[in-house]
Amino acid sequence: MNLVIFSGPPSSGKTSVILKTIAALKERDIAVGVVKFDCLYTDDDLLYKRAGVPVQKGLSGSLCPDHFFASNIEEVVDWGNRMELDMLITESAGLCNRCSPYIKDIKGVCVIDNLSGINTPRKIGPMLKFADIVVITKGDIVSQAEREVFASRVHSVNPKAVTMHVNGLTGQGAYELSTLMLDKERQIDTVQGMELKFSMPAAMCSYCLGETRIGEVYQMGNVRKMELGDEHE
Repeated sequence: MNLVIFSGPPSSGKTSVILKTIAALKERDIAVGVVKFDCLYTDDDLLYKRAGVPVQKGLSGSLCPDHFFASNIEEVVDWGNRMELDMLITESAGLCNRCSPYIKDIKGVCVIDNLSGINTPRKIGPMLKFADIVVITKGDIVSQAEREVFASRVHSVNPKAVTMHVNGLTGQGAYELSTLMLDKERQIDTVQGMELKFSMPAAMCSYCLGETRIGEVYQMGNVRKMELGDEHE
């Protein structure tokens, strides 16, 4: 089974891109399933069900969605194997630009949209920098010059990735993406023992453990303070 990990900022078009790509894969009789990770709520699983795609969803609640992903991905892969899938796609919540949901030797796809601003690629950390494929969406809304500048900014952050445009509404580019996702050399039975491409966002402080009061006296553990000078800017 191929495992492909999708990530990206919220509302960048991840689900639409995945649905169009799955349609292209189904035309070649490739059995695909999806596991959707999110924080508090998602009804994206209903969209996959309507498309006839086996789907599961997991909500991290108060936990960091990346930590939740890493804690559950082994069981997710076991589910994919039990379903006898040719390809399993996981869709990350991707709410934090410091997110790092990729695994070494597993194909990672980052979805980012042209409307997020030309400086956005520089603001996104491992989620973009360590992706194997970067999919840029909503290119039909901006000019050709804006598309080229945005793609250039993406390339400057991650020059090794394959950068491509996919239209989540029409499906243009989805077939090409599906051919890049298939990889006979990266088929797996389990992810046990594999390593993350980058460390997860770190925090173990009093607020992680349920503290709600503000003030230094209530702060303990992994706490980082800003250096605020008295100089007038």
